[in-house]
Amino acid sequence: MNSGISAVPSFQGVAWQAVLFRQRYLFSLLILLLTGAAYLQLDTPLSLHQQWLLIAGRTPEQFQEFVYLFATLPRLAMALMVGASLGLAGSLLQQVTRNPLLSPLTLGTSSGAWLALIIVSVWFPGLTPDTTSLLVMTGSLLSMGLVLTIAGIRQLAGLPVILAGMAVNILLGAITSAIILLRDQYAKQLFIWGAGDLAQNDWQWLGWLAPKLLIALPVLIFAPRLLQLLKLGQQGAGARGLSVTPALLILFAATLWLVSASVTAVGIISFIGLIAPNITRLYGARTARDQLWLSTITGALLLLFADLFARLISLWTIEIIPTGTATAICGAPVLIALALKKMRAEDQLSLQALPVRRIQVKHWLLLVSVALCSFIVASVFSNNGEHWQWALPDDAQWQLRSPRIIAALAAGIAMAVAGTLLQRLIYNPLASPDLLGVSAGASAALVLYTLIFGEPLTSAGPLIALAGSAGLLLILLVLAKQQQFSPAAIILLGISLTALVEALIQFALANGNENVYAILAWLAGSTYRVEATQATVLLTGSLLILLAALLCSRWLTLLSIGKPLAQGRGMPVTTSTWVLLALVAFSCALVTALLGPIGFIGLLAPHLARLSGAQSARSQLITAALLGASLLMLADWLGRNLVYPGQIAAGTLASALGGCYFIFLLLRSKMRA
Repeated sequence: MNSGISAVPSFQGVAWQAVLFRQRYLFSLLILLLTGAAYLQLDTPLSLHQQWLLIAGRTPEQFQEFVYLFATLPRLAMALMVGASLGLAGSLLQQVTRNPLLSPLTLGTSSGAWLALIIVSVWFPGLTPDTTSLLVMTGSLLSMGLVLTIAGIRQLAGLPVILAGMAVNILLGAITSAIILLRDQYAKQLFIWGAGDLAQNDWQWLGWLAPKLLIALPVLIFAPRLLQLLKLGQQGAGARGLSVTPALLILFAATLWLVSASVTAVGIISFIGLIAPNITRLYGARTARDQLWLSTITGALLLLFADLFARLISLWTIEIIPTGTATAICGAPVLIALALKKMRAEDQLSLQALPVRRIQVKHWLLLVSVALCSFIVASVFSNNGEHWQWALPDDAQWQLRSPRIIAALAAGIAMAVAGTLLQRLIYNPLASPDLLGVSAGASAALVLYTLIFGEPLTSAGPLIALAGSAGLLLILLVLAKQQQFSPAAIILLGISLTALVEALIQFALANGNENVYAILAWLAGSTYRVEATQATVLLTGSLLILLAALLCSRWLTLLSIGKPLAQGRGMPVTTSTWVLLALVAFSCALVTALLGPIGFIGLLAPHLARLSGAQSARSQLITAALLGASLLMLADWLGRNLVYPGQIAAGTLASALGGCYFIFLLLRSKMRA
């Protein structure tokens, strides 16, 4: 009797929830229709009757009618189609992997597509859009395969796959930047693609894309059953007759096809595939079918909102804001919120550096010898275009070569010190200024300076870069404090903030003014334009930073042991922490203002210092400084001579080297697990 009575409210509750969820479907469609109507009315003087006649087939006669028919309507349709496909692709990825932080952005597929398109444009410019789309899909597939190989198929639900995606993004991004700088004349038209732009001049691209996205229909119809079975686990799904491996391959292939076709048509649109499925789950979607359908609708709505936002801003400013930039501005805060909310116990991890041994006198001699040899090689060993030669440079050659060598040496010292300070302050061996976005903050401040004031980057002083890096570091620490500075949370926050900064930089590049390649060369971290005075300032500042860090080494040692112990020893914990963080911000600002962002030296040099036996704060600072200077001098020397007379920026080579080392750490952690 009791059980029968209790079953009635339960049934009624389930039925009521179903009714509410259907209402949410209808509400989402209504919002989508209203947003589309507002989108069409934004900048057109045409009445609703005139618009309807044009849609019904009347031949346009006025300029506004041509704009409406061949620009506004195709852009609206493109926003709906691309947003829907990215929302569907993101839902597929997250349901297959059961990882709410996974998307084409974090899985590395976007960077693979970007690299593939650059290669096609530089070396195979005559290919058709269909062939280009297949090659872009191949690039996405290879980058995703590399991420899955690094993280392991069993780690798709945790943080390792996010870290692997970040490493692959940085590595492929460095390769892409090097190609663009070496073959800039072939890549001029691609910057707007990298920023993600929905602008249309006719219906051609829409006609090309629409048949490619028809695969979404069978996915929406047949994939829900596969996904529901996969929720039972691979063994449970196999026991019910599902061939798990072919099903996973089909779902991944469908995801890649949707993403590749979309990015080929409109460029890199970030965050939609990440945010739409998470909003859908917050909305109450629980079954695979509901999540797929509602993510598709939500993705279309989100991209439409972002494009509407971009068009509104463009009406009030001189510059045209690409949709990808607006999407990143809106999506980065959501990604930060998800990163803080979706952390699980198994995600609270950190990668350990290689085992250490105690440093000895012979190791100090070896380190000094390595630094000295690096300086000598960079000074006298060169490629003259015909062969490599050892020769003392004459006065003219030395005047050109010495500022670059000194700048690389100084930047290596500053970034190594900054990385050592960060790793010890937040107890995270993955911490480095570039991975956490501190260098990106300086980059954003300098790029915004050029956009707002129209001045070249060289006119912006270190104070502007300092404001950017200090501001972003402050935001990062305030947000990370909520997660007790866990390594996983800090890394995810760094990814989020860096993605936002990169969107702003892509916007600067998409403007297409005469400063584009100067900005791109600066972003690569090049010593090419450094003058003797600037190199002297950088060396003086780096040595002062190293000296200040050594004077604060006792603070650093006590803070590394633990803040309660440091406070018990009478140390001013808050003051010392902010002083050391100020040194980190100043290091990044000084280097970034004069050379551009230098990646991975702040991660690699402290790790190698520990490997050489430097355990105390003082010894690790000195050792990391020597190693950072050696690494960046060698990177600059290779960049000057490897493809002579062309040049590869030192920061690009450092990013490639550091990316490989980061991937090695991930693989090593996977093997140990």
